[in-house]
Amino acid sequence: MRIAMVSEHASPLAVITGEDAGGQNVHVAELATGLARIGHEVIVYTRRAQATIPDRVPFGEGVWVEHLRAGPAGPLSKDRLPPHMPEFGRELKKAWQRDRPDVVHAHFWMSGMAAIPVAADLGVPVLQTFHALGSTKRHFQGEADTSPPERDRVERFVARSSALVVATSQEEKEQLLTWGVRPERVTVVPCGVDMDRFTPEGPQAPGGERPRVLSLGRLVPRKGVDTIIRAMPDVPEAELLIAGGPYPHELETDPEISRLRTIADEVGLTDRVRFLGCVDRADVPALIRSVDVAVNVPWYEPFGISTVESMACGIPVIASRVGGHKDTVVHGETGLLVPSHQPGRLAQTLSWLLAEPAVRTLFSTAARERAEELYSWTEVVRATEECYRSVTSVTVPTPRTFHDRPSARAVGTVGRGSEE
Repeated sequence: MRIAMVSEHASPLAVITGEDAGGQNVHVAELATGLARIGHEVIVYTRRAQATIPDRVPFGEGVWVEHLRAGPAGPLSKDRLPPHMPEFGRELKKAWQRDRPDVVHAHFWMSGMAAIPVAADLGVPVLQTFHALGSTKRHFQGEADTSPPERDRVERFVARSSALVVATSQEEKEQLLTWGVRPERVTVVPCGVDMDRFTPEGPQAPGGERPRVLSLGRLVPRKGVDTIIRAMPDVPEAELLIAGGPYPHELETDPEISRLRTIADEVGLTDRVRFLGCVDRADVPALIRSVDVAVNVPWYEPFGISTVESMACGIPVIASRVGGHKDTVVHGETGLLVPSHQPGRLAQTLSWLLAEPAVRTLFSTAARERAEELYSWTEVVRATEECYRSVTSVTVPTPRTFHDRPSARAVGTVGRGSEE
């Protein structure tokens, strides 16, 4: 098949760092290369964020990244992209009129907003992966959520207009069904992990004398890193490594690092916490293998890729009982689930697990087995290809565009949103 992936802000070429890059970049990159490996041709369409980058860049055999104009040819946060999506859609139309795909896979709500009207005109089915839902984000972040109010309406339109919504967790699927999306038009395909890189065997980052606890992921408030810091005073034997955020030379000026350091000072943890900053992707497996327990306790989590990466490395995990964690972690078998926002409960659980090496060994083995069975890229690519074939064999009704809907008149001037 000729597969068009649309990822308006998350280019597979992007360095995995900073506020606007993360798991979606990795997901798109791995899925595209995996599909090409089994014989498909994949073009990833993303926004031009550099003036000098070529229009089309090869990204492995059978995969290209095509840069489309949508606003200024420079860095823009997701918050500032919605007003440029009509232009992005017009550029998609030009590209697909020249090179019509067999199927379109849109990643994130703005990609669907731009792709669906164009694909409908050409009679091409669209699959949608949201990676996060605005309504979930608003529920947990409240007034701190700066997403535009139009986002909910756009997401519901995209969900109902797609040939198939590919959710990343059962919880996401259940929410989509409450929107009136028919059950047969929603399926769950999780994110994947490179099982050849993330393994129990291999080099380890240098360690110390103390047990080590790892927090790995983007440094934004909803990730709950402050909960881990507040738990650590009651786990006096261990040190905490916090990986993620800006490059190490930018740590001193980063506001989220400053906030977390202030909390660490307040609870007397200064000598037992290390902020590593952005860790190169090639070095992440060795870092994970060097710790005793990985902790990931966000307020909400569409999937939780770092949790599964730790499982694949055979490292016991403690995760908050939210979103994708409820699918990936089998409580008491492959790891432990705890409530979010509860440092006391986390401290008790972490202290117990660190004191039980035999339990950690059992979790290690079971976690690796579960990751291999369900979350390898081989399995994720197979399931995704099956989704593509299911929609290319049927005719999908042509939806009205979101811009035709009375409630969506302002979508071309959507206000600034925020990070997922």
